[in-house]
Amino acid sequence: MNIHEYQAKELFKKYNVPTPRGHIAFTPDEAVKAAQELGGSVWVVKAQIHAGGRGLGGGVKLARSTSEVRELASQILGMQLVTHQTGPEGKLVQKVYIEEGADIKKEYYLGMLLDRASEMPIMMASTEGGMAIEDVAHDSPEKIIKVAIDPLTGFQSFHGRKLAFGLGLPVEEINTFIKFASALYRVYMDHDAEMIEINPLIKTGDGKFLALDAKMGFDNNALYRQSQVNEMRDLSEEEPTEIEAGKFGLSYIKLDGDVGCMVNGAGLAMGTMDTINYEGGKPANFLDVGGGANAETVAKGFEIILKDPNVKAIFVNIFGGIVRCDRVANGILEATKLTKVDVPVIVRLDGTNAIEAAEILNNAGISNIIAATDLADGARKAVAAAKGA
Repeated sequence: MNIHEYQAKELFKKYNVPTPRGHIAFTPDEAVKAAQELGGSVWVVKAQIHAGGRGLGGGVKLARSTSEVRELASQILGMQLVTHQTGPEGKLVQKVYIEEGADIKKEYYLGMLLDRASEMPIMMASTEGGMAIEDVAHDSPEKIIKVAIDPLTGFQSFHGRKLAFGLGLPVEEINTFIKFASALYRVYMDHDAEMIEINPLIKTGDGKFLALDAKMGFDNNALYRQSQVNEMRDLSEEEPTEIEAGKFGLSYIKLDGDVGCMVNGAGLAMGTMDTINYEGGKPANFLDVGGGANAETVAKGFEIILKDPNVKAIFVNIFGGIVRCDRVANGILEATKLTKVDVPVIVRLDGTNAIEAAEILNNAGISNIIAATDLADGARKAVAAAKGA
């Protein structure tokens, strides 16, 4: 789950992570009022969407008068903001963050994420603030400084010193930076975050560090104990079908292909998607119906997959262990009664009660259900069906 920049900064402030002052606004009038309350002569109008690259897309603008604040807020609110992270369809801007101007002397990058290789959180810093960290990693990996932090000991001063030395900070600024980085680590750990990104982290003319931007993502599996974070969830920023799937215990992620996938188990689902790609197709989704799938959840899975108009065929790949294959077969038949399934459905069922499942499907006499013998055969038939063969 992700939150907006202004929400991340609210969390930062509670941990004394310095940020510029700002107010959220939903209308141009509210934007002007926010600028007046902040005072000063320079403000930044920032689109609030769950995506990076807002500045390059025209979603971050500098205003030097309240009339300019109104004009820019009117332009940004309601726009379909397209960035490298939104895809060509973009995202609708429904709110803007009005922030006071800052005296920027130097820009840095500072972030935290979980490193699965070391099985520890890592903090990363770079002198290339304001740039996409992916580009820096590709073009100048030596400019990214990383420290792994053992959760048993937590963030220590030596972690901060290694980052500060790597950034080339003068001696008199190192303790200030360490204090900033230590507070950021506590934000990360206390909220079960998966990622924090401050890009840019700025140093002001008087030597202070400020989080000029803030991006945070969280572990969905920990939201049950993060009520404050859960309240910040903006459903309008999420894919409606993914929200609906979650209500039924289905793990669904929409993709941009044309072969719908229904699989049990995340590992098998990934393998299925890889095999579809290998056979020359593109998966339209990731869908894990889980180990306790029944006729209702399978039927709901079909309904959700078919809401994507790009889907030209569906590949059902189930290994019957906890969930019996005959249950899945009945779910497929139930789905054809509840939802108009007018695309080819390729079915590969193996494991517990696979023979009984095959009999159920064969006796149903549904012409667009095609049997597959194994994973490769099923993926091949699904890709061919999606292409109209």
